[in-house]
Amino acid sequence: MHLTLLTVGKTDIPWVRDGLEMYISRLKHYVPFELREIPELKGVSALSREQIKEREGELILKQLKPSDEVILLDEHGREYRSVELADWLGRRLSASGRDLVFVIGGAYGFSDAVYGRAGGKLSLSKMTFSHQLVRTIFAEQLYRAFTILRGEPYHHE
Repeated sequence: MHLTLLTVGKTDIPWVRDGLEMYISRLKHYVPFELREIPELKGVSALSREQIKEREGELILKQLKPSDEVILLDEHGREYRSVELADWLGRRLSASGRDLVFVIGGAYGFSDAVYGRAGGKLSLSKMTFSHQLVRTIFAEQLYRAFTILRGEPYHHE
């Protein structure tokens, strides 16, 4: 099984990028992991939010294989405590055998087509975070989940 974090836009804030790279390097000790960044759309000032979501959605869907299990990071998704996320991830890893793709959309969320393709939604918090910061926070939570699954001392509860 392979895990991918698919994002709309580059991670260009240096300290956010540094943290993201640190957790990606740690994750690779547990599972094949890849970050894929879809470039932000250019010249969108004349487009509506729905048109932007549709165009971003087309780019997201092009990155997915039919066999991928797609999980959206979405404000309306299910919230988990870290131990619960680890349990959820452990069940996914042992049961499906499918590649797992986590998707962070653009500023306006996802198109209906992307929602239709998704197999689930996760929320990191009821609070709103910048789309760049969410990448690092989520990568840390994935890393934490793997340490919990392995019984390693990173997580304290």
